[in-house]
Amino acid sequence: MSFWRNYYHLTWATKNRQPLIKISFEAQLYAYMVKKVAELGAFVYEINGMEDHSHIALTIPPKQSVADIVKFVKGSSSHYVNHVIRPSEHFSWQRGYGCLTVGEKQLQIAVNYVKNQKNHHTAQSTNAWIERYAEEDEGPAAFDARADEAKFIRDERASYDILGEFPF
Repeated sequence: MSFWRNYYHLTWATKNRQPLIKISFEAQLYAYMVKKVAELGAFVYEINGMEDHSHIALTIPPKQSVADIVKFVKGSSSHYVNHVIRPSEHFSWQRGYGCLTVGEKQLQIAVNYVKNQKNHHTAQSTNAWIERYAEEDEGPAAFDARADEAKFIRDERASYDILGEFPF
């Protein structure tokens, strides 16, 4: 067995950001998603979301790609909702997803952020960088050849700030 510590914060939305994750089956959906993640050897620390998107804090072994985990979980969970739960309207996820790597020191912060999703949205204290999950993405940084340092496109601060320091 190799030594590895790969932590991620994943997020994706329902198709067209429709409010498809109903409170009546949300817990059942998330339990199914955790099971599917485990089938690929990954481990979910926390899963939660809103009616139009989900967040997962997890660890993924290096033998699995993030893209394969996301594809498997999104595909199987939408099939599960439509064929087992059978809601009144067709359930599907958007095509894209958001993925942030998280250091071991930031893992508990990510877990707390996911755990408190509903509170963050109610209090409007969400982190816009984490909540972003566009199908097209410009990446985390752009390098200006005329400057001595990289300029961050989205935020000047890291999403998981530690003691006011840039953690990465």
